[in-house]
Amino acid sequence: MSAGPRPGSVSVLFPQQPVDGRSILPFGRLVRDSCAVRLWMGQSLRVESHPVLAYLAGAGCEISVGIGVGLMVLRHPLDAALQARSLAALTGQPVTVGYGAADARFVSGLRGSPYDRPAKAVEEYLTIMQALLRGERVTHHGSLYQMDQALPPLEHPPVEVGAGVLREAMARAAGRAADVAITWLTPASYVRDTLVPALAEGAGGRRKPPRVASVVHVAIDRPGRSPMLLAQSGAGSHLRAAHYTDMLRRAGLDVHSADPVAGARELVEEGVFVYGKASEVAAAIREQHAMGVDEVVLNPTAVSNLFGTDEAFRDLEEILAEIDSGGGHGARQAL
Repeated sequence: MSAGPRPGSVSVLFPQQPVDGRSILPFGRLVRDSCAVRLWMGQSLRVESHPVLAYLAGAGCEISVGIGVGLMVLRHPLDAALQARSLAALTGQPVTVGYGAADARFVSGLRGSPYDRPAKAVEEYLTIMQALLRGERVTHHGSLYQMDQALPPLEHPPVEVGAGVLREAMARAAGRAADVAITWLTPASYVRDTLVPALAEGAGGRRKPPRVASVVHVAIDRPGRSPMLLAQSGAGSHLRAAHYTDMLRRAGLDVHSADPVAGARELVEEGVFVYGKASEVAAAIREQHAMGVDEVVLNPTAVSNLFGTDEAFRDLEEILAEIDSGGGHGARQAL
């Protein structure tokens, strides 16, 4: 059930795990009143993402929303389908919900062991979700799930099911089972040259390949800001994770989990962390679109971490205004 916006779209990521619904309202209104098409959240372990996004609708801000990515180990795929369509019904807008296998240590802490084949696990999970959202009764006997169940009928706006995608095996799995591939920290050339072909290979002509939504770190060049420190703050945990650094090395970056400081410098030098004037950030976003990214999700987490959510909001306002005006030529990579 497709809910994806047109190619060349821009969305916004709420940069923190919320402790209440009020904190997200200004970002929802920004999406409503700007050229952004959707408000995204990651997996929140404070106030959970689905009810926080539903809070927006209850507060009168009815916008399209996305979760990317939720951690599949936290819920059964039937509950995932139920939560996603409930969110669509409550907001009255299309919803995108993506799931990923999560860090192996986190998974082991909940189920006793990691997934033997994470890509296969995600594919099984999404296949069940898709069938339930189509209104089908699912009789499934897989390696992870055994079930014979359906959800009761419910009319709701479209729900798009996604997978968190970093490398080719997961991209092929997403090609078989997902509506959207959600990437994080992926260089645009790597999306074009590696992930998009793998998505098409997975789809195999049997279905339309998933569209690509890429979460991209952004920050405006302002006095007192260091792009290096911003990149460390916004991406430091990912730069310590083996699956992220492996992906970045496959993309041609010299990044290693043992040295996240050098990794942050590499992100800035290679333009993966996008830093510059609003016009330069807008130009970099257009380059992402030109390389096969259908929806760029602006991620101001680094600014929020170091300078607060008000400053992150200010950056997003200026970037979206620049994109909406059609300005922005010649992206810059600054140190």
